[in-house]
Amino acid sequence: MNVTTTFHGNVVQDIRLAKEAGYTGIELQSPKLYRYLDAGYDVRTLPPLLDGLEVTGLGAVLDIERQGAAREDYLAEVTRMCEIAVAVGAPIIQLCTGPVDWEVVRAHRAGTLSADDPRYRATLGLDEDAAVRVTGANVRAAADIAADHGLGIYLEPLAWARLNRCRHALDVIEEADRDNVGIALDTWHFWTTGDTLAEVRALPPELIKAVHLSDGLDLDRAHDVPDQSVHRNVVIGGGSIPLQQWVDAVKATGYDGWWVTEMFSDRANEQDPALVARTMRDLTAILVS
Repeated sequence: MNVTTTFHGNVVQDIRLAKEAGYTGIELQSPKLYRYLDAGYDVRTLPPLLDGLEVTGLGAVLDIERQGAAREDYLAEVTRMCEIAVAVGAPIIQLCTGPVDWEVVRAHRAGTLSADDPRYRATLGLDEDAAVRVTGANVRAAADIAADHGLGIYLEPLAWARLNRCRHALDVIEEADRDNVGIALDTWHFWTTGDTLAEVRALPPELIKAVHLSDGLDLDRAHDVPDQSVHRNVVIGGGSIPLQQWVDAVKATGYDGWWVTEMFSDRANEQDPALVARTMRDLTAILVS
């Protein structure tokens, strides 16, 4: 269970709900996780709460292309997440391509992103090769930090980002040239960008470190900048993604790892989170059986 499944809870509630719903693993995420720690709770209070659940991974370090002084902040975030991962027994941390703000992408595409706009723009404006080089160098640095902690990295290309495709993730991994880097295969991001089931079936299974099962709504891929608050605002199983086909394509690679429920549904978020967690757990069991 990714903690977006029980969206409005906190870390303690999410752990309890995951156990009660019958999950065997939990993917902790930085907004809730950092909120808990920043409130003054020691990370050593988490393992007793987690007893009976495997922490499958921690996410996410965002806007990973940062340069200059901001690059030092990025590496500090990687280090912090690695230290937390070691403390809670997670084997891997997540990195996401940027910019995480899709409004910046929308403005750039419309030609209204002025040179003095202070918002982070990642590799917007760079050609693809340059974007891969910049991102790959930062992933390499993160991978070295992770390796020092005995950890791996799973890279998730966000659907609206400059580097957003399956092939981009593979190019960045090749550029990073580290054997502890793989992919978080998110069905929403892959399907939304137009990545295909054939591309999924061609992936080496050892590169897939987790599969995020997430649904989405149709969009005009040629003109729309994917907006997570709109195009991902649906209950898993209630959207347009043929999830069983995607599960079958992943299984065809030989992948035998974690299947993770990740959801951004306003309607689900206003229901009993225990019911939501159980329903998503049952649906996942049907899809992957």
